[in-house]
Amino acid sequence: MTARTVSVGVDVGGTFTDFVMVHASGEVSAVKVMTTPDDRSVGVMRAVDESGVNAGAIARFVHGTTVVTNLLLERAGTRVVLLATEGFTDLLWLRRQERASLYDLTRDHRLPLIAHDGAMSDVIAVRERVAPRWIDHGERLAAPLGVEVLTPLSTAEIQRVVKAAVASGAQSFAIALLHSHVYADHESQLRDALLEAIPDASVATSHEVLPEIREYERTATTVVEAYARPAVRRYMQRLSDVLTDRGIPTPRVMTSAGGTLSATDARTHAASLALSGPAGGVTAAAAWCRVLGIANALTIDIGGTSADVGLVVQGEPLIERGGDVDGIPIALPRVLVETVAAGGGSIGRVDEGGALHAGPESAGAVPGPACYSQGGTAATITDAHVVLNHIGEGAWSGAVHISRAHAVQAVQALAAPLGRTIEHTAQALIATADATMARALRRVSVERGLDPRDLTLLAFGGGGPLHACGLADALGMTRVIIPPFAGVLSALGLALAPERHDAIVSLMQRTDAMSDQALHAAWEAIVAPYAEANSPLTSKAWARVRYVGQGHEIEVPLAAGMLVEQLVRRFEAMHVELFGFAMERDTEVISVRVVMEGEWWPFHIVGDTSVLQATVAGPRTIVLPDATLRVAEGWTASALAVGGWELLRDEHV
Repeated sequence: MTARTVSVGVDVGGTFTDFVMVHASGEVSAVKVMTTPDDRSVGVMRAVDESGVNAGAIARFVHGTTVVTNLLLERAGTRVVLLATEGFTDLLWLRRQERASLYDLTRDHRLPLIAHDGAMSDVIAVRERVAPRWIDHGERLAAPLGVEVLTPLSTAEIQRVVKAAVASGAQSFAIALLHSHVYADHESQLRDALLEAIPDASVATSHEVLPEIREYERTATTVVEAYARPAVRRYMQRLSDVLTDRGIPTPRVMTSAGGTLSATDARTHAASLALSGPAGGVTAAAAWCRVLGIANALTIDIGGTSADVGLVVQGEPLIERGGDVDGIPIALPRVLVETVAAGGGSIGRVDEGGALHAGPESAGAVPGPACYSQGGTAATITDAHVVLNHIGEGAWSGAVHISRAHAVQAVQALAAPLGRTIEHTAQALIATADATMARALRRVSVERGLDPRDLTLLAFGGGGPLHACGLADALGMTRVIIPPFAGVLSALGLALAPERHDAIVSLMQRTDAMSDQALHAAWEAIVAPYAEANSPLTSKAWARVRYVGQGHEIEVPLAAGMLVEQLVRRFEAMHVELFGFAMERDTEVISVRVVMEGEWWPFHIVGDTSVLQATVAGPRTIVLPDATLRVAEGWTASALAVGGWELLRDEHV
């Protein structure tokens, strides 16, 4: 029997499907094929075949899925009925009472995922109510200690709600009741009654999805879970069946937070998969930062359809408490990724005012850029690089054959209304895309108190090495790293990523009324079941701390044995670091976030040692196995002993 010694990572992008194998020896190999939009599993299995890997040798199969992202973008999820506390059924429409655009009074928010229009409403009001029970300490109120049931959830009310749910004809339900993050009994009773009445129903409860304060975000996230869970279940089952039929283990899935879940766990954590694919790239970039001893870095992953910007801080991907996808809040931990429509397939166009734009429309995998000779006629970023000879003619990875004649024809059509040469138009199209990506890189770094000029830029994806120098120049950066396997780095990140489970426990306690034991109790409660099961996973924890009266928190790393007093001092230091000041005000702990994480898959680079002493001065193009590196004028590239390239501005060589 063949030993299972290979970890596989598969990143299904809008244009290419990347397939990476990390062998037990640590050696890495990769295959790139065109994505098959109609049925993406076809492209995945094509990559399996082209890789030549023995199915019996695959120990694990990890991939980044765009299922949840696409469901939200296309509004193609399952119909969901929301069960909410009476009097609080309009939370998804009230939001935070912020305008969609500060200065554009005509712009509206995207509609919530729940139907709620006059006679047609998929919201059921539940007659129940609980309230926090506060402890009075003289002139101030300490944090709540439990809740007070103001309106019990009666048996008759449960029967009424379930009857309305059955009558709706829906099969997926979201239950989000007021203060359920500290009192889950009412949600649990409704869930059990619904499943008894509709055994095949999918029911998501907010105390299981996001047990934390902020009713709007908790409700919205629970609705996303209910909206996407049925499709994720079907997808995971279909993919598992295809793989097991070939003798390949059931898949693991990358989460938005940069770890992996089993197919079984993924079926009940659909909302945590919203940024499954892009997280793999930042995860792998962070691994290379640790190898090279780089503390802080900006990352740019330029694919065929979009560019994903991320941030590495102290050698780790920056994890945020949440964000939104197409205007839908998902308040679950996720690797910071900002996506802009500036991929290699982004189509150039001239607007009515004569201005040149790159994207957001993309040529995608079908028909692809004009130079692919697959029927595409619109000029794309890739065509511009071909015109400027940054990309040469002939066969490339992914079964692509580059035609310069078709690229010239497409860019010429774009140049005509501008009255410019094709070379000038190609340069302008690339500069336009660079400007879009540079703005995203500034937002990710400057808004978090980091100066891009003090950071290293890690560029990867098929287009990252082509644009790296231009982006660094725009931001005043002096150092660029092109990691090995740059064109498939996201898939490599998937293959290497450890198992990971995230959990959140609500505390809502002021630090001046909190014991050191209480600070660690939530952490210990989450870890205990893993310890009892002799799990190899290790834990890390963060306390979400704020000044009393603030509307946002800072995640402060917890250490074993840390005292409350030490936590407060660390919080104040981080507040100064992030915002430039501290306050003379009491603090409170909102919640504790715990991560249980396994080991990374071991790897090392076995590359072409003949280039390890190579130094290349720009302007120059270097053809990589899965991407193209453009060394711009004023830059010098040096091959790294660990694989990949380091680029420095000449004045710093």
